[in-house]
Amino acid sequence: MKQPSRLFMITLIASALLAVGASGCGSQDSDGGGKKTVSIALDWTPNTNHIGIFVADQLGYYSDEGLSVKILPYANTAPETLVSRGKANFGVGNQAGIAYARGSGQDVLQVMANIAKTQYAIGVQASNKALQSPKDLDGKTYAGFGTPDEGPELEYVIKADGGSGKFKTVTLNTTAYEAVYKGAADFTIAVTTWEGVQAKLLGKPMRFFEFTDYGFPVQYSSVIESSNKYLKANPDTAKRFLAATQKGYQYAAENPAAAAKLLVKANPQTIKDPKLAEQSALLLAQGGYYTGASGKIGPVDPAIWKNYGSFLYSSKLLTGADGKPLASEPDWAAFYSNNFLPGG
Repeated sequence: MKQPSRLFMITLIASALLAVGASGCGSQDSDGGGKKTVSIALDWTPNTNHIGIFVADQLGYYSDEGLSVKILPYANTAPETLVSRGKANFGVGNQAGIAYARGSGQDVLQVMANIAKTQYAIGVQASNKALQSPKDLDGKTYAGFGTPDEGPELEYVIKADGGSGKFKTVTLNTTAYEAVYKGAADFTIAVTTWEGVQAKLLGKPMRFFEFTDYGFPVQYSSVIESSNKYLKANPDTAKRFLAATQKGYQYAAENPAAAAKLLVKANPQTIKDPKLAEQSALLLAQGGYYTGASGKIGPVDPAIWKNYGSFLYSSKLLTGADGKPLASEPDWAAFYSNNFLPGG
């Protein structure tokens, strides 16, 4: 489940035009019933990273704030692009996606940390006894997704474990996990709270090497994003939307099983296995994925932006509108805002 900028950057919905076509709804001011219309673009098929959004919608938290929220399914366009172009008011993305987009001049920034703990990890078959730590991945085959940060991140971790950081790469996109399950590739990058749970339910459990265990900086694997243009024009609406969304994630943290049922109820066509949603929701709640250093759900940690952003910059992964690597490290404070969260 890597994201459109990472794992989710992949087309996983057959109707590739659906999100773009529906995104026109994001420009509406009212739903005709007096409620302010707000749109949010997803970054993948509905999953537990989105759970607080669907909970807030199902339990009427948005309605209580005077909002009518349109949840736009992911198609072929990254949410950063939709948000920066005004086709969606908010989006679900990740830190790397925002860094790439904003670095190249797009108007997008993080406004909430819906998931505060890194979910990405290197995954191998649990039955593969030859792969016990990252250094064992030297010379092996990585099933990847084609995003620029994958190689440098893997090389960093493998070298930190004493390896050379040399491995083969095949870009398989959505079939990367399946390739590892079947033994056609040796390792991939997985989201532990979704693919990890799914693999176990399929009877093909994975062993994970956590990036942060090898000195790699924490990164936001799921974020809520918006644009400066929208926030400046609609500050009150943005605050009401984020307050309701935060309440949705708080409910999921306190009532994971009930929240999972609401997520499945809202997405019966895309979430076929209720056990996957429930076990993933339990892992998120019990594993401390919702609350960050502040102890609250939502606030963005400046240190995470500084540390991970500096890695992307020093690795020359960030490019400007001209396609050339940025000549100087950005001011990371411009890549996020806590001003629209409750108490912000």
